[in-house]
Amino acid sequence: MISTRSVAVEALVRVEEGAYSHVVVPAVLRQKNIPVRDRAQVTSLVYSTLRNQRRLDDLIARVSQRRISRLDPPVRAALRIGAQQLISGVAPHAAVGETVSAVPERSRGFVNAVLRALTRLGPPWPVPDSLAVELSYPDWIVDLFTDELGATTARGALEAGNLPGVLTLRPQISLATPEELTAELEADGIQVERGKLIPSALLVTGSGDPGVLPAIVSGRATPQDQASQAIVTYLDPQPGDRVLDVAAAPGGKATATAELVGPSGHVFALDTNWGRLRLVRDAAMRLGLAITTVVADSTALPFSANEFDRVLVDAPCSGLGVLRRRPDARWRIEPETINDLAALQKQLVLAAAATLRPGGVLVYSVCTLTHAETIAVAEQVLAQLPELEILPLPKSPWQPWGPGALLLPQAAETDGMFVLGLKRPER
Repeated sequence: MISTRSVAVEALVRVEEGAYSHVVVPAVLRQKNIPVRDRAQVTSLVYSTLRNQRRLDDLIARVSQRRISRLDPPVRAALRIGAQQLISGVAPHAAVGETVSAVPERSRGFVNAVLRALTRLGPPWPVPDSLAVELSYPDWIVDLFTDELGATTARGALEAGNLPGVLTLRPQISLATPEELTAELEADGIQVERGKLIPSALLVTGSGDPGVLPAIVSGRATPQDQASQAIVTYLDPQPGDRVLDVAAAPGGKATATAELVGPSGHVFALDTNWGRLRLVRDAAMRLGLAITTVVADSTALPFSANEFDRVLVDAPCSGLGVLRRRPDARWRIEPETINDLAALQKQLVLAAAATLRPGGVLVYSVCTLTHAETIAVAEQVLAQLPELEILPLPKSPWQPWGPGALLLPQAAETDGMFVLGLKRPER
């Protein structure tokens, strides 16, 4: 039988080759037909190793004469997995023995020697010489957060990004109440807690691959972080509203909105990529909701002026607020892309605002914490659209952030998020 360490090594190699962890891990689990009881272990091992990659590499470099960057990918992945288990308190015989068996025979002697040397290094483990190594981030992210959030808040946000992302479900109230879903999940041995930010949200642990949960397959629940659910709450779509979701994929906010506007309303979900937009279509079909999907350039919308009651611009961003759920993202993002993304975000908001009816509401949101993509974009938009009114800010744990509001990831154990609400005055 294939071992969990072997599956984790394969997943890490595929991530290094360019795959996204949140896509490749469920795919590998299904492909290898991993038992349900082992799926959560594989997922946790891959994600924690990716989060702690820089810290692990620092430890490995202390005991290995070969540079980790020059090792074969499966060997590099195995060493990181072994080191992650050791710093997590796994017994050395299990951390070393089972990890060694996950690499090709020709490499087992080397992996065994390095991991054995690591067992003699700690605990206690050597203290890194920088915060970036200690918390396992690129230097530029630590420096940026520290400069813009302050040292204490920055550390809190970085530490929150290293916590495991808990699967959060949004019940589809028309099909199942939170109480009914909780009873069903707990009957299968799954732990469930209610959300702190969104009381109807269900925080689920011990489920393994969420794609096979009956509640999700049947459309009675949708995976969606509380911060994302809170954006729809702030948009406040009403029955009968005509709503535009400008960057809709993968569809969590579009489907939540469609449920609220009901059959008398209408949601238009737009994206530039049909492959991503198909995720929205599939989600709508699974939930039994009517959503019109539109492939179009979001900076040049194919809609008339004054056409929508509500407009949501959940814009593409650096994603520095969702690092707990995208553990490999910190190694992919380049600092020079932030200004480019901010320029795009401003274009999207300006284009979307033209479609807003008198009395209509526009919500701009991004799952990041950078000044350039939050306060700076908001201020530039307001300078060009002075006729729009700023909506009251959402309440604590959101905090004022320029003309909008910021939700820090440590505030309610959610994704980090920025939101700005605007209203076109009635004529």
